[in-house]
Amino acid sequence: MLVKTYGSAVYGINATTVTIEVDVSRGIRFFLVGLPDNAVKESQQRVEAALRANGSQWPGKQVVINMAPADIKKEGSAYDLPIAIGILAANEELNADKLDKYVIMGELSLDGAVQPIKGVLPIAIQAREEGFKGFILPKRNAREAAVVNNLDIYGIDTIRELIDFLNGDRELEKTEVDTRKEFLENVDKYEVDFADVKGQENVKRALEIAAAGGHNIIMIGPPGAGKTMLARRLPTIIPPLTLSEALETTKIHSVAGKIDGEASLKTCRPFRAPHHTISDVALVGGGTYPQPGEISLAHNGVLFMDELPEFKRNVLEVMRQPLEDRSITISRAKFTVEYPASFMLVASMNPCPCGFHNHPEKACVCTPGMVQKYLNKISGPLLDRIDIHIEVVPVPFDKLSETADAERSEAIRERVIDARKIQEERFKSYRDIYCNAQMSTKLQKKFCEVDEAGKQLLKTAIERLGLSARAYDRILKVSRTIADLENSERILPNHLAEAINYRSLDRESWAG
Repeated sequence: MLVKTYGSAVYGINATTVTIEVDVSRGIRFFLVGLPDNAVKESQQRVEAALRANGSQWPGKQVVINMAPADIKKEGSAYDLPIAIGILAANEELNADKLDKYVIMGELSLDGAVQPIKGVLPIAIQAREEGFKGFILPKRNAREAAVVNNLDIYGIDTIRELIDFLNGDRELEKTEVDTRKEFLENVDKYEVDFADVKGQENVKRALEIAAAGGHNIIMIGPPGAGKTMLARRLPTIIPPLTLSEALETTKIHSVAGKIDGEASLKTCRPFRAPHHTISDVALVGGGTYPQPGEISLAHNGVLFMDELPEFKRNVLEVMRQPLEDRSITISRAKFTVEYPASFMLVASMNPCPCGFHNHPEKACVCTPGMVQKYLNKISGPLLDRIDIHIEVVPVPFDKLSETADAERSEAIRERVIDARKIQEERFKSYRDIYCNAQMSTKLQKKFCEVDEAGKQLLKTAIERLGLSARAYDRILKVSRTIADLENSERILPNHLAEAINYRSLDRESWAG
């Protein structure tokens, strides 16, 4: 007897429905075709043991299973459950009437327990688009899939529950999530706040500007000055995720298997802080079976790279294209996948190998050549994509011992949101441009005009401070954001002056 069950394969952050055709006929052999990988091929032993543990038997006949479309690679153990159900239905041990209404996915343990899987959200979205009535999956993944409306979600713990449901002997409990309510209740709940930071008002100001304009930023300062503490609080002042951004972010984390079983939506902006020993593949994504990298997991959030010069050169260089295109394309001989990667880059570094160059109290033991060599670990093209350079100095004791609370993240975020609204209005007729950091040279000429006094200030700064040519565009973009924060239509000289101060590493004299 021939029976069809339905599963799904995830490529990039999208899913493709897979039809699992099972034919049980006279004979004794077992065939599994349709481009399965080793994990899928090993399903025979898991399925056989799970069926035996739950009162069923592997057919004493020839079993042929085809996974269509046969030209798409099938990966992982999530096909165990639809294969097992297909075998039982083809052997006439359960009722097959409902099988065409549901997508079924899950990994089987030898005792018949159903284990969680990856990529549930894109599978649920695809199932709804193709008109399936429901999605049957492991209970630990049920809330994640339930954010998709107009699709019945049933979470199960064992294969026996599913067999009884298909035979009409049991009703499964539907998992329901009020997506909008859950999103509104949990959006923007952070455990950290800028009120925790004592002093560092100039750095907070730079981070506010970075958040308002979507600018990448690098902080330079000695160990213990508070660079990491400040970076971890940046997501708290970026405008809250919209529901569509939350769904897109959740989709990426679902594919990577990073969703907590109790969670359904990612309601806070991601903050990813990879270690400096990370490989280029782990950062941008890829591998034999491509997975999202750290830059995609930071989509709609912040990627924090602590001690930037310590990262391998090739790791830093592969970020150049995603920083410009806000997506990463991974190409292999047989397929190509694309992951979104629209993130804010926040980097930190010591000013020199010993960490105390330009320190107000401690002496630096590095020679000027060592300092320059250390800085040269960051290439010019990468530094060109970082708009704001800010020096972080240690906080004196009198500031640390203050009992008064600093300004809270909520107050800063309100100013940032107001500035972003101005930019949304400015770029509403331009596709895929939402903030000042994304302006092209053409748009920069249109929206970043300066008066004669401003031009003279820029000329003086470039000549006296030895600013590089690449600093010019960055100064204009940052000054446009500063003007937006002050609700000014024109870029004024004081806006330019502040932006010039945020180009420390471009000064020819910085390394001594």
